[in-house]
Amino acid sequence: IAQYRQAYSIEACTGILFNHESPLRPERFVTQKIVAGACRVAAGEQDVLSLGDLSIRRDWGWAPEYVVAMHRMLQLESLDDFVIATGQTWSLEEFVAGVFASLGLDWRRYVVRDPGLTRPSEILSGRADTSHATIALGWTARSTMADVARMMVEARLAIQSPAVRRAA
Repeated sequence: IAQYRQAYSIEACTGILFNHESPLRPERFVTQKIVAGACRVAAGEQDVLSLGDLSIRRDWGWAPEYVVAMHRMLQLESLDDFVIATGQTWSLEEFVAGVFASLGLDWRRYVVRDPGLTRPSEILSGRADTSHATIALGWTARSTMADVARMMVEARLAIQSPAVRRAA
């Protein structure tokens, strides 16, 4: 994008967004699968949650905060390219623990590892350098992975059955 911007005098910028979570994500994404499964476990609708490799590490952030960063990108006089992320990595196991803890449950009692759910070309760890966004945009992610897990559960509980809300 930087080359195109210079070569063709195009007003464009790029935001490279690391994993950003929202209750709007469908269950085919692992974070929402975990939240939905944990809520079903809490409601007594499901006994276990099957997951693949819990050791993978990601830089997970909260999507609404990333929207603020994108808006700030577009307000600059001189457009540029930015990495938008938290700059911290968390394991999938830590995310699972946070989700189940938000429901008052010990995840170890309900999560079963299924090697068949591990993606064959899985990236083991991903973390971003957010210094450019911090300096140029004055933006830093505020929510931790634990916050994201809790907010995802709260959003799910708001639309779930009363049985799930009582269990939490």
